[in-house]
Amino acid sequence: MISMSSILSSRSGLILFFLCLVPLATAYLDQGDYLLRICSTAYLYMLLALGLNVVTGFTGLLDLGYVGFYLIGGYTAGLLMARLGWSYWAALPVAAIHGGLWGLLRGAPTLRLTGDYFAIVTFGFSELLFRIVKNEEWLIGGPNGFVNDIPAPTLFGYELWQYWQQYYHILILLILTLLVVYRLHNSRIGRAWQAISQDEEAAQTMGINLHEYKSLAFAISAAIGAIGGAFFAQFQVNISAGVFEFWESILILCMIVLGGIGTLKGALIGAAILGSLGEVLRISLSWMRLPADSRYLIFGAILVMMMRFRPAGILRSTQKSP
Repeated sequence: MISMSSILSSRSGLILFFLCLVPLATAYLDQGDYLLRICSTAYLYMLLALGLNVVTGFTGLLDLGYVGFYLIGGYTAGLLMARLGWSYWAALPVAAIHGGLWGLLRGAPTLRLTGDYFAIVTFGFSELLFRIVKNEEWLIGGPNGFVNDIPAPTLFGYELWQYWQQYYHILILLILTLLVVYRLHNSRIGRAWQAISQDEEAAQTMGINLHEYKSLAFAISAAIGAIGGAFFAQFQVNISAGVFEFWESILILCMIVLGGIGTLKGALIGAAILGSLGEVLRISLSWMRLPADSRYLIFGAILVMMMRFRPAGILRSTQKSP
């Protein structure tokens, strides 16, 4: 067992301690709430990157439709809270379970697919969901979605609507998700996923049930994405289809590729960089009186340089890339 003192004395414990002090550090800044919002968004992308890393990083399957589970979680929590009056704390686990079930349903017909074939199916899945929520108006509201209809979560009678409260909220969700994924990665399940990513035929010869472990990876990855969507729904107060376009899946995939596919630290580092880079570049370009859209050129140039000089990512992994 790891004692609390050993955790606090470790490097990770120190990092966590300073992360908890971020709201206090920004309390006296003019742009404190804005900085907390950027940090909260970066943490949300870290959570999503951890979820995608389970399938793409650990199992070695290229998933281009991860935003579909992000969408499922967001709309499930949004509908339950805005239409049925559920509390956020009741809607959150339901959204996670709903996402996990859809992960199993999507994974069942694709268990024998690998490589480009699997990627195409995942892309089609996310696009199908996106078109449904974009055009369905009676229940979901069409492309406009829910506009200021989603209430803030309450805890002990207090509404958690302030940015420092949302900061701690997503930080706790991220830490819990990281602990779960870390334990899975270093367990028998994680070793089975790694064997599948290296060579499926060899893994099956060694007695690994491909259907069982792949289905488990799909369900866990989808549940994590749905948790991120549920948080996003109440964080934004409103939710619309435009947030869940195909670009979001590519962005999250770029995060784990940049940090290093198959590594937990790599997923966190890549998400921290790309999750906040857009706003950092936008602010910097406004100071230099340059067009805001120029940040996309810089963003692309950074990715090209990384893939040229460090194709395995910032943190290299011994696992095979999908």
